[in-house]
Amino acid sequence: MNQQAETLNSKKKKFKVPHTYVILFAVILIMSILTYIVPAGEYDRIEDPATGRTVVDPESFHAVEQNPISFFDLFQSIPKGMKDAASIIFFIFLVGGSFQMITATGAIEAGIGKIAKGLQGKEKLMIPIFLVVFSLGGGTFGMAEETIVFVPIGIALARALGYDAITGTAMITLGAACGFTSGFMNPFTVGVAQGICELPLFSGIQVRIAFLLIFLIVTCWYLMRYADKVRKDPSKSCVYELELEEKDQHVDLDNIPAMESKHGLVLLSVVVGFGFIIYGVFNYGWYITEISSAFLAMGIIGGFLGRLGPSRLAQEFVVGAKSIAFGALVVGVARGILIVMQDGAIMDSIVHGLAVAIQSLPNSISAVGMYITQVIINFFIPSGSGQAAATMPIMKPLADIIGITRQTAVVAYQLGDGFTNSIIPTSAALMGVLSIGKISYEKWFKFIWPLMCIWLAIGAVVVVVVNAMSFGPF
Repeated sequence: MNQQAETLNSKKKKFKVPHTYVILFAVILIMSILTYIVPAGEYDRIEDPATGRTVVDPESFHAVEQNPISFFDLFQSIPKGMKDAASIIFFIFLVGGSFQMITATGAIEAGIGKIAKGLQGKEKLMIPIFLVVFSLGGGTFGMAEETIVFVPIGIALARALGYDAITGTAMITLGAACGFTSGFMNPFTVGVAQGICELPLFSGIQVRIAFLLIFLIVTCWYLMRYADKVRKDPSKSCVYELELEEKDQHVDLDNIPAMESKHGLVLLSVVVGFGFIIYGVFNYGWYITEISSAFLAMGIIGGFLGRLGPSRLAQEFVVGAKSIAFGALVVGVARGILIVMQDGAIMDSIVHGLAVAIQSLPNSISAVGMYITQVIINFFIPSGSGQAAATMPIMKPLADIIGITRQTAVVAYQLGDGFTNSIIPTSAALMGVLSIGKISYEKWFKFIWPLMCIWLAIGAVVVVVVNAMSFGPF
């Protein structure tokens, strides 16, 4: 019996999930092979006089000379991806280092401990509160990469209340994802798509707020169910091994440092810093460079207020950046997938093939076909505004031809783009969040895939409903 058990155990070990880098490189290899198989083609890009944006001319798809990826090009895609995603990679390093400077003052631990004590006996309130707050960020200014800076705080608070890193990460990122997908005032997704479709900006906002409420209810139920299971039995955590490794990082509520005046000043600098970032995003269109600069300033100022010397601050910055090097580099490797498709001239061919395929579907399910098409395309073009610019000029005339309102086409796009950003490895925001939380992609996948199936099913129902109601104005 013992021998049989050992044999079974050894077989189980053989089916271990490959390393994250192995998975990503395998996808790069597959895409490289497809450059020999998929006919090369591209759309002409023109400037839309109505919006001033560069958009795809839907009538311009044409074959171009095949440009298959060579053996050496395959390996070049990774450093090219690193270069292409450099702003995100260095953003992660800067955020990790800056947050460590703040953490080293002890202010975060003292503040979280105080909040956690206040939530004792009411732990479940934390999850819906965080989901709602971050959904507003996702639904208004398209919060995605910006959630990276909040993840360490969420994880520390979740652990202090008996949950795990996934709970802390999810209550922030999935809240933002619900808002981002509903897009009720998101200028980067719904705003761009409606502009291309010549719809009034943010028209249909009441319906999109209803989407948000549905997404939040389902997500809250799923996450609270998971968190409660982990709290009752920590071994049920998808990242149980990580929690064992990080047990020394957990906040001990019975032995937290007293909140001193210096801690209050550090936390005040953090609040002011985040307020400064939000103001810049809303009023000046700040993105990665400005946000990372503000966060670096926040770390240095907070460190000095916490009475850390210059050399200690530099040491802590290196410690923080070093701890997330693995995940930061994942972002560049993942971008290599897109590099291969672009250099091999198959990206537009894939988009064109998927768009053309739904023309043959009956009108009753063509809207769902459009939605499924956008879900697939999002793997290849994970940028919300990029996907809108690439696909909506095609989907707009397609919607007119097959009798679907343009607003329905926008809904198909926003749901197809939004949901899968929380699971696809080509999403720089997702990879950045996971790197900050030290959560491997395979562990996150194990946690998220049931919710993803629920989300996608709800999305299909939503598309059918808005199509049936001729969601407009046109």
